[in-house]
Amino acid sequence: GIEGKQVQGLTLQEAVEKMRGAVGSRIVLTIRRAKVEKPFDVTLARDTIKVQSARSRREGNTAYIRITTFNEQTSGGLQRAVDRLKSEMGTDKLEGYVLDLRNNPGGLLDQAVAVSDAFLNQGEIVSTRGRKQDEGTRFNAKRGDIADGKPIVVLINGGSGSASEIVAGGLQ
Repeated sequence: GIEGKQVQGLTLQEAVEKMRGAVGSRIVLTIRRAKVEKPFDVTLARDTIKVQSARSRREGNTAYIRITTFNEQTSGGLQRAVDRLKSEMGTDKLEGYVLDLRNNPGGLLDQAVAVSDAFLNQGEIVSTRGRKQDEGTRFNAKRGDIADGKPIVVLINGGSGSASEIVAGGLQ
């Protein structure tokens, strides 16, 4: 429940809208857990949530990078993750990258282009075409491959959309 009102039957988006409020204000959520007999209340203070869109870890000699969404911090987070993994593993031991975009619904086009461009030295990443010939936009890669030519595997699934598809297609 949210503030004493039942949330059963609401969509996730409707529940999220009911939870939003001024930073610092308090909200009471009623929680029900499978192995706890009765529901219980939890009081939380609202705050601004910054989603860390790029997470990374070492998997043997492979750098695993998961991007959950394409927001304002994505390309910077990707660069920091790659820099940290290169430093931690050593570029001589780093054999390649796994870029996990599974269940990533997408986000900002400029971030999709920036992520693709980070791994590409040349070529068209994505283009848009309008009804009129002069209404198109083309995004091309600039020199500079943060993977240093090492292999990249991109993981996508049915939950990968929009900007994720742009990155997967651009890298392909």
